[in-house]
Amino acid sequence: MPAQITVHVAGSERSVDAGTTYADLFEGDRAVLVARVDGELRDLHLEAGDGEAVEPVTAAEQDGLEVLRHSAAHVLAQAVQQLRPDARLGIGPPVRDGFYYDFDVDEPFTPEDLKALEKAMQRIVNEGQTFRRREVSDADAQVELSGEPYKIELIGLKGGGADDAAEGAAVEVGGSQLTIYDNVRRDGSVAWGDLCRGPHVPSTKVLGNAFKLMRSAAAYWRGSEKNPQLQRVYGTAWPSKDELKAYLDRLAEAEKRDHRRLGAELDLFSFPEVLGAGLPVFHPKGGVVKREMEDYVRQRHIEEGFSYVGSPHISREELFYTSGHLPYYADGMFPPMDVDGQNYRLKAMNCPIHNLIYRSRGRSYRDLPMRLFEFGTVYRDEKSGVLSGLTRVRMITQDDSHSYVTKEDAPGEVRHLLDFVLSLLRDFGLDDYYLELSTRDDSKPDKFIGSDEQWDEATRILEDVATASGLELVPDPGGAAYYGPKISVQARDAIGRTWQMSTIQYDFNQPERFGLEYQAADGSRQQPVMIHSAKFGSIERFVGVLVEHYAGAFPPWLSPVQALGIPVADEFAPYLEDVVGEALRAEGLRYEVDTSDDRFPKKIRTASKSKVPFVLIAGEDDRSAGAVSFRFRDGSQKNGVPLDEAVAEIAAAVRDKRQV
Repeated sequence: MPAQITVHVAGSERSVDAGTTYADLFEGDRAVLVARVDGELRDLHLEAGDGEAVEPVTAAEQDGLEVLRHSAAHVLAQAVQQLRPDARLGIGPPVRDGFYYDFDVDEPFTPEDLKALEKAMQRIVNEGQTFRRREVSDADAQVELSGEPYKIELIGLKGGGADDAAEGAAVEVGGSQLTIYDNVRRDGSVAWGDLCRGPHVPSTKVLGNAFKLMRSAAAYWRGSEKNPQLQRVYGTAWPSKDELKAYLDRLAEAEKRDHRRLGAELDLFSFPEVLGAGLPVFHPKGGVVKREMEDYVRQRHIEEGFSYVGSPHISREELFYTSGHLPYYADGMFPPMDVDGQNYRLKAMNCPIHNLIYRSRGRSYRDLPMRLFEFGTVYRDEKSGVLSGLTRVRMITQDDSHSYVTKEDAPGEVRHLLDFVLSLLRDFGLDDYYLELSTRDDSKPDKFIGSDEQWDEATRILEDVATASGLELVPDPGGAAYYGPKISVQARDAIGRTWQMSTIQYDFNQPERFGLEYQAADGSRQQPVMIHSAKFGSIERFVGVLVEHYAGAFPPWLSPVQALGIPVADEFAPYLEDVVGEALRAEGLRYEVDTSDDRFPKKIRTASKSKVPFVLIAGEDDRSAGAVSFRFRDGSQKNGVPLDEAVAEIAAAVRDKRQV
């Protein structure tokens, strides 16, 4: 009789024969891609060990989906070396919504190449090749991979922390043991192999026909411009053909909503080359949206107990040494400029200057909470490769606020700020969100300031408030700022994409570094807690998100033009200009009349493209009755509406922040 071992499978204890594989434990359930064994992902073909806790992992969870996509990356690399035997392999990790693989090839990939590679991948998938893991020594790996110079380089990065040394290298050499994964045909012959940490799906059959190659682009080896330029092929893979189709449909919809395209079509903003990358300018119509946002959030801050302040755009460099941003945030700041023999910096954050305002006079516990707010434009030295329209810029206008409170009042202030943030997002039509808690990376203590006790207390306070909100809370280990943990609100837009919006950060470091104090009720000198919050995050980014969320069809209160008059013929233009216009403008509504030489049908088409919420049409019947005919964004129409009713309807939609 074979020896028996005990394993815990999905919480249930089972006795099985020694030599039982993880696949055996799940009795051929094809939905299971890998096993989670004592918290570690493992291939299904490996043997279970005595006392292990084993859980099934499917593509329904992120771990399983990433394994699926990493396996697809291996199939891509195999296909590339079939069609281009001289291709040298870089790395191929899973990424959000897909995967990529880097190759050193003589000629860049063309769209036709990608189609041929997809066909080659499908043939590999249809063969049902199995992924088999084998351990190798460093010396054996160097011999076996002697024709792969980039793999040889990765061997020297083996072990923990590989991601610091090589972009995405952890998928290959992140552990202490080198392994190679062979793709094995049904007859037992090895079709191909790659240095890889694993794990992988049991068979290429799992990929089915739910994958697609999206594009190719140049990429530097290990992410450094000092290294050779490779060709990166991007792909996506999903558990089913339907899910792939849904993803491609989302991409098509996202392309229609791209704020860069709509910004040009709707004449909202532009990026003049002469200004430089990442520096937008808002045109008059975009300026209306920006002004409405600023007016709204300024008034909301005042209602929530904040005082409006202002600060300069540059400062002597020493200010940022005091705050700790230099050297901790040096890479994100523009280089120093010499002014009268002293180094100055464009400010990358407002908080140090707000600290100076707090420190300008003595403070008492009666002054707290002290809440400061400004529209502060800051400048970040974002690299050109990550700039993306309004959503990633170098000039960032923040609705930036800092609350100075006693330690005892800190939890209440965090709750107050979170409620404020969520109500603001709802007013802008973003009501689907969850929270993310960013904490310190304990393995990199040199990247963070403060004691363990301070970090533990700050993290606990944020976590308690976030949990009490009832919203989903997702951990983000290592994502904290150097001076303290943060809560960020992750909002989903109209097509389900997630955007990081508002942040609330707990800071116990800057008050100490600036020597901030207040006199407590007992006469002692105490240090306040500083809580950073940005409701929009940045106005530029928020505008970009709103353009895509609404596909340019803003709710009436935000629309650059709230109503547009179109005369059926030129003779009715004065009625729309004078009578209708006077009534609408008296209510403070933004109104224009199309007096162009275009014919009436074209004017209607132009109005539809401009996404004006209310189009007011007037002909003889309307003028005679003192009325207008409404035409809405969906093409429906309501005729003969008395003017006073039309004005009241538009004014109510604006006042109530309705979407029409």
